[in-house]
Formats: sequence, structure tokens, C-alpha cells
Amino acid sequence: MLEIYQKTISKPISFVGIGLHSGITSKVTILPGVDDQGIIFKRVDLKRNNLVQANYKNVASAKLCTTLENEFGVKVSTVEHLLAALYIANIDNAVIEINNEEVPIMDGSAKEFLNILDQVETQTLKKKRKYLKILNKIELIDGERKISIEPNGSSFQVDFQLSYKNTIIGNQRNTINFEKDDLDDVIGSRTFCLYEDIEKIKKAGLAKGGSLDNAVVVNGSHVMNKGGLRNKKEFVNHKILDLAGDFLLSGYRILGSVLCKQGGHELSNMFLRKLIEKHKSSYECFEINNTIISGKENSNSSIKIAINA
Repeated sequence: MLEIYQKTISKPISFVGIGLHSGITSKVTILPGVDDQGIIFKRVDLKRNNLVQANYKNVASAKLCTTLENEFGVKVSTVEHLLAALYIANIDNAVIEINNEEVPIMDGSAKEFLNILDQVETQTLKKKRKYLKILNKIELIDGERKISIEPNGSSFQVDFQLSYKNTIIGNQRNTINFEKDDLDDVIGSRTFCLYEDIEKIKKAGLAKGGSLDNAVVVNGSHVMNKGGLRNKKEFVNHKILDLAGDFLLSGYRILGSVLCKQGGHELSNMFLRKLIEKHKSSYECFEINNTIISGKENSNSSIKIAINA
């Protein structure tokens, strides 16, 4: 069932953790937001020009994580798992204060973020939530990578296909409907890497805070983490989690069926830019039981969107 009105949290909540790539400990405080504000990161370690809007246009890098950057060069990285948690928790507006450049990795999934968000109640705001409904299929192919979206009524569904030569990861595929399915496996699925890639990643100046406490490491034919995998499709489920977080950067709740093969943060951002900026006739942006607000922006059209709410 789709929410009609925008939501935020009822009171501030804080947590501390280490950055996966920087290795630096950061404190994060999530504050209630106001109508139509969206998700805003605030670098409290800086005194000026320290606001970074969570928007696909502000993605400055998508190498191993999603990094946002404002017009003044202020950055916040590894935002995708927290954004996915906010999406799943039904939060539209919030200010996220952080005293460093990287959002803590926590356990490598969205589980701890959602546990933190569960400690506070949500607050319903006065403005209606903005949805983007897919009308026609859109596709982007980049070498062996492929992503598409097509109409799917009133749901956001992700069909993700992952293919690795490694026998443990192998060819995994899963389909998740975020409105209808149990999301526990997706929420708890951790970021992962191959053991042989760790040295290369660290030489690039990344993964300074990585450990078996916050990432699944696959070495040949076995998982190095104590206890192994959390679910049979943890690898592909984590990719679905990443995609949900990256798609929240659209500024809307997207309604459509996504098919993604060998995707990642970069492909998701490329696709959002193509979809929103170059295929405006292939979607409608609307509020439930309200007039269309995009296509012809701020139109006074009396056309109604037939959505059950």
C-alpha cells in the first residue's frame, strides 16, 4: 500500500561507526526534516557551504561506493546503505549531520541503520509524497552491463542478475518487490569482495576500514567470515539493496520493474540520468489522488492517477 503523505523521524537519533574506505570514525546524527526537503547531508566539521543534497545530479564518484559532492567541492561518501535504510523505513525528509566525509559502514548492510531508525517513531508531514511511475520501457546497455525499467503498476520491483567466475558467488539472481516481499534478507545482506582483490583496493587508497566485521570476503571456494553467509543469495541481495539506495537519489519513489545485469553504483547513476533527463515522456510524476506534477511541471490538469491508497 502506497503512502500518501511524506514522512520524517519524530526526533534526532545518533550513532558512531568507522568508514569502510577512509578508516575514520564518524558520528552521525539524523534530524527530522521538513516538507519537500528530501535527504540532506550536513558536514558539521565544516562551517561553510556544508550542505550536500542527496540527488543523482550530485553523484561525483561511483567507484565501489556512491559519493555525493556539492558545488563547493564538499563530499559525503558511502551513502547508499543509509539511503536504502531510509527508503525502507519510509523516510522522505531528513537532515543527516556527519562530522567527516564518509558514512560509517556499520556491519556492511542496512540492518544496523534500520535498527537505529526503529528506535524513533515516524512523523507524517503535510505535503504529499512524490512518485515517479514508469509508462514505457527504458534500457541502458554498457558493455556487459545492462539495466532497464518497465511499467509495474504501483510497486518498485528489482530483478538483479549477478555473474562471477568465483564458484561461491557464481551466477546469482533474485527478484524483490519492495512493496510486497519480506525484505529481511535484503536488509541484512552485507557488502562483499574477493580476497584476491583486497590488495588492489587498498593500493587505490580504499578499504582502510574494511574487516570481516563489515564485509563478506570470499577466498577461493570458501567464505572467510565466521558463520558464513547470512542468506543463500546474500551477494545478489546486497546488490539489490545498493540499487534501492541509489534509486532514492532520483528524488522520487519510483514505481516500475527494474532488470539489472552486472550493475553497480555507476550504472545506476548513469541510468537515472538517462531516465529522468532524456525520457520525460516515459514516466509520470504524481502525488496520490492529486494532479500530475511533471511532464508539464506544476500543471493544473485535472487528470487523476488511478492508484489505490
